[in-house]
Amino acid sequence: MTAEPSRSAARIRASDADREAVVERLREAAAEGRIDLDELDARLNLALTAKTYGDLAPLTDDLVPVVPDAGEPLTLRGGMHGVRREGGWKVPPRLLVQAGMGGARLDFSRAECRLREVELEVDAQMGGVRIVVPEGWAVDTDALDPGLGGVKDRTSGERLPGAPLLRITGTCGMGGVRLRNPGFLERRKQRKELGR
Repeated sequence: MTAEPSRSAARIRASDADREAVVERLREAAAEGRIDLDELDARLNLALTAKTYGDLAPLTDDLVPVVPDAGEPLTLRGGMHGVRREGGWKVPPRLLVQAGMGGARLDFSRAECRLREVELEVDAQMGGVRIVVPEGWAVDTDALDPGLGGVKDRTSGERLPGAPLLRITGTCGMGGVRLRNPGFLERRKQRKELGR
C-alpha cells in the first residue's frame, strides 16, 4: 500500500498508444455500420485531442463489440495437484476452471488478450481459484455464487478505455475465489520482459 491518495483512472493522462487504440476501435465501429462517417469524424477529432482516459472513455462506451461464437471453452482442471496458467499465454473468449483439491491460479498480467470481454466460469471446489488481473481491467462477479469460500475482490475496479471485462460466473465452493491486481513480483517480471 502507498501513502499517496489513489487517483481516479479518468484523470490519468492518456498516451499516444491509448489514443490510437480508441481510433482503431472507432474505425472498426464505422466499418461495422455502428456509427456513420460524420460521427466517426467527430469522434476521431475528440480522440486525437484527448488528454486523459476520462476524455477517451465516452468515445467508445456505446460501442459494444459483436462477440463471435467462441466454440468450446478452454477447460483447466486442478485435480489433486492444482493447475496454473501464467506468463505469456493467449486468452480465449471462454474459460472453464475446475479447481479440485489442488486449486487453480490464473495470472492475466502478462497474457495476450485482444478481446473486449472474457467469460470465466469457475468451480472453486476445495482448492479455490486465485486470479491476477492487470490494472485497468474490469471484473464482474455479480453472477458468481459465493458458496462457503466467498469472493474477495481486491482489484482497482476502474476500467481503462479498450481494456477487457472479465465476467466471472460459477461457484466459489469451499476454497473461494480471490482476485487482485499484479503485485511487485509480477510487475517486475513484466518490466523485464519489456526490457525496461
